[in-house]
Amino acid sequence: MDGTGTKPELRRRILAARAAMSEAERDRAASAIRDAVLGLPGITMGGTVAAYYSVGSEPGTRKLVAALWRHGVYVLLPIFLPDGGLDWAVYEGPDSLSPAAYGLLEPTGPRYGADALRRVSTVICPALAVDRRGVRLGRGAGCYDRALSLVGPNTTTLAVTYDTELLGELPAEEHDRAVKGVVTPGSGVIRLPADGGDARG
Repeated sequence: MDGTGTKPELRRRILAARAAMSEAERDRAASAIRDAVLGLPGITMGGTVAAYYSVGSEPGTRKLVAALWRHGVYVLLPIFLPDGGLDWAVYEGPDSLSPAAYGLLEPTGPRYGADALRRVSTVICPALAVDRRGVRLGRGAGCYDRALSLVGPNTTTLAVTYDTELLGELPAEEHDRAVKGVVTPGSGVIRLPADGGDARG
């Protein structure tokens, strides 16, 4: 897949390709993503990780979230707010989640506010695609761009995609926030040259 076309066109192509994947392919990808992130130095050494709980055809992170939790990592998951922002609450096992809007599962514990991301060591965020600069293509709501603008300079920010969704170059706008790396099932964790700032350049 290439990165040509408008953002809406790219989203349609990527979502169609994801929908065509088999459950077995998605399951293998989820296992590979879990193993790649668990292999990061220090990831299970007591820091806080902000992640997301995958749904539908998204690259699977449920195995990863469960594995981090079993290793004693403090895992925060997002809660989508009516204004398009993200709040955060702790994951305490699958029973700590409840159905929410858009088919999501969200944590039910105390909320820590958007600023919780300022105190995490790693952010693992969804993406439809990422390019070699770290430019991330989301679903268009901008909630993760706003969230990523809150992280500190030493926070590791990783987007999760399938292998075909790491592209040469994506269209970028002023509000887009770059990530410092991408996790794919086939290549594991790939560090990107982005500094987490303005993704246009």
